[in-house]
Amino acid sequence: MTREATRRGVLAGIAAVSATGIAARPLPAPRDPDLLPNVLIVDPGMPGAQARIDGWFAQQERAHFTDRRYAVLLKPGVHRLDINVGFFTQVAGLGLTPDAVTVAGHVHAEADWENGMALVNFWRSVENMAVRPPDRADRWAVSQAAPYRRMHLVGDLALDDGGWSSGGFMADCQVEGVVRSGTQQQWFTRSSQLGGWQGANWNMMFMGVAGAPPTSFPEPPYTTLPTVPVIREKPFLHIQSDGVWGVFVPALRRAATGVSWQGRQTGRSVSLDRFLVADPTTPIATINRALASGRHLLLTPGVYRLHEPIRVRRADTIVLGLGLATLLSEAGNAAMMIDDVPGVSLAGVLIDAGAQLSPVLLQVGPKGARGDHHANPMLLADVFFRVGGAAVGNVGTCLEINSHHVIGDHLWIWRADHGDREGSRVHVGWAESRGEHGLVVNGDHVTCYGLFVEHFQGWQTLWNGENGRTFFYQNELPYDPPSQHAWRADSDRGWAAYKVADHVRHHEAVGLGVYANFTADPSIVLASAIEVPDAPGVRISNVTTISLGGGKGTIAHPVNSAGSAARPGSVRQTLRRYRE
Repeated sequence: MTREATRRGVLAGIAAVSATGIAARPLPAPRDPDLLPNVLIVDPGMPGAQARIDGWFAQQERAHFTDRRYAVLLKPGVHRLDINVGFFTQVAGLGLTPDAVTVAGHVHAEADWENGMALVNFWRSVENMAVRPPDRADRWAVSQAAPYRRMHLVGDLALDDGGWSSGGFMADCQVEGVVRSGTQQQWFTRSSQLGGWQGANWNMMFMGVAGAPPTSFPEPPYTTLPTVPVIREKPFLHIQSDGVWGVFVPALRRAATGVSWQGRQTGRSVSLDRFLVADPTTPIATINRALASGRHLLLTPGVYRLHEPIRVRRADTIVLGLGLATLLSEAGNAAMMIDDVPGVSLAGVLIDAGAQLSPVLLQVGPKGARGDHHANPMLLADVFFRVGGAAVGNVGTCLEINSHHVIGDHLWIWRADHGDREGSRVHVGWAESRGEHGLVVNGDHVTCYGLFVEHFQGWQTLWNGENGRTFFYQNELPYDPPSQHAWRADSDRGWAAYKVADHVRHHEAVGLGVYANFTADPSIVLASAIEVPDAPGVRISNVTTISLGGGKGTIAHPVNSAGSAARPGSVRQTLRRYRE
């Protein structure tokens, strides 16, 4: 019998007893699920909560490559807390809307441990709560893989801590005050409402954002689009009014503007009873049996060491990670393979390459997939990849999308340019941790918002599908090619950061930044940051190229042979539009 059927039966029994004149006893509230020690579930006013949160932050503030993973989940109500968010930590409210959970304090990310430099403040997140700081000001000084989602901030928000920062992503947020980007090199904001925005450096992009500055690229480098063509917000844990836990899947929106959660919240709630709640000790066979039988998957925080892939075979499956749950390939296998089925949501995970070469880490649809998922697209939200840095990693392609109608909403695909400075090895280097491509798209009608791909040794992003769209792209070319020939032996052109295949006839990309920092050999030249076919339906706009470090390497042209060279003495170049 299902939980709901049992509940109905108990209620009927209570009514029958009441009818006889015997006093009815109230039903006990459902118990919280056991999400294991690395998840802290916080009731408003819970004794010891601040001490636990502070203790976790002390562990995580500098823990750039730790295996520890944590999630702090706040129940509906008012919490008087100060939450400083460190590495590999997620803080999330459990209400159906952000305003159901209020933090009367700060929820923030700082860069004190690096003297204000937030360039490596990666891998953390906050989502789904209202924050009312007593001084009406908060800080989220981060770089990649640190989403600020579904937040309602009553005050101003600073995105830096004085030193350089390289973010970032904000979506489905209301900030009543002014967002000050400060030193942020780039930032992407989607489907939000802002009291105002101040600051710009290289590439700031807004889509469907009330209060965003108007387009003025390249000076200042604002790109503002009025709507988001198609989006489904990230699924999230919540507690229903009767105390039952579930995962809410927001409804698909088209031509979206503003936040999704004001007014009537549309979507579906799936009871947590329908999920397998896994931890790193759960056998892969158990996970795959549960998915094959129609259950969903909640991954509690930790590192899942996989010798075969997790297989998602059924439509509308939800796979949700807490605390940046990490899938590590250990036998040259994919970490996950998703069948060509509609409506799958994968969210909140980090996927790690292992020492043994994996041809692909995440495959979305088999090669040759043909399904039409226009009415119910797949979603990849806050899905991150890492090759090297923590340990030796080797991969052909991190993410291969073969299915049609897939939405990528905040992807950071990273071949490490640095490692654990406090450890004995850094696990980076041209021959040690190898990765050919970050993203390969073979499916049609794939749309990416906030796409970050960095340091791969071939094409960073290779797009073979038709009618693809990218809104905001950030790329750093690999730092470590020892020479032009070692980087690409068959051509002196180098490997483009964003390659649209020659046969493609329709493609759109807006707001792209490509940066060179060839520290091993600053004489290296990339012929074109972006290579696209010369077809009327291929449109590229608002491109920035930069030769970092005062000119460590040259990018000869932003797109094909158009535009000027970013090089020593002229380190920043822009191209407003490649094709009308």
